[in-house]
Amino acid sequence: MRFVLLCLLLLGLPALADVYTYIDSEGNRVFTDQPRGNAKKVEIAPTNGMDQTAPPTVRVPVPAAAPTPVASYQLLRILVPEPDATVQEGSSGNLIVTLTSDPALMEGHNYRVLLDGAVVGTASRSPVIPLNNLDRGTHQLAAEIIDAEGRILERTPSQPVHIVRTSLESKRRANPCKKDDYGVRPECPLKDKPEEEDDDIPYVPFV
Repeated sequence: MRFVLLCLLLLGLPALADVYTYIDSEGNRVFTDQPRGNAKKVEIAPTNGMDQTAPPTVRVPVPAAAPTPVASYQLLRILVPEPDATVQEGSSGNLIVTLTSDPALMEGHNYRVLLDGAVVGTASRSPVIPLNNLDRGTHQLAAEIIDAEGRILERTPSQPVHIVRTSLESKRRANPCKKDDYGVRPECPLKDKPEEEDDDIPYVPFV
């Protein structure tokens, strides 16, 4: 038992310390790290202890999340008016724009119309979008499909459209205002109604 304890003590000594042994006066073998007169150095075989350095960390690549597919359209076209069309809408300047797309408009998407690069009217799921009171002259018309966040998914090329508006003066010359037209026809406002002449002949008593 004493020998086993001494062996354990040897194992606990620093790896670089020398070990000595001798027989004491009672006949017991003693192990020590201090050399004595009759002590002999003990040759200790090197230990096969393993390096305690922590193994390198292995980083496992995390697969990237698959990107969300973006909805796409094969076709977006302005059916009405046709490119370079001349639109005559009297004096109102109204225009009805009709669109078509392939595939049909998807859930959460809307059509909208641009005139001269600016959005006009209201975005809608209806392919028929009315525009009102457009200025006379040539304009550039385009259409877009947008998603719920307002991102543009598809857009048509700009195409010219010519708006012809008849002036009120031209309408008055073509069809002059009559007495009962004032306040009824837009080209015949009440403020332009001439004062009525008094056709009554004053009564002069006969003398």
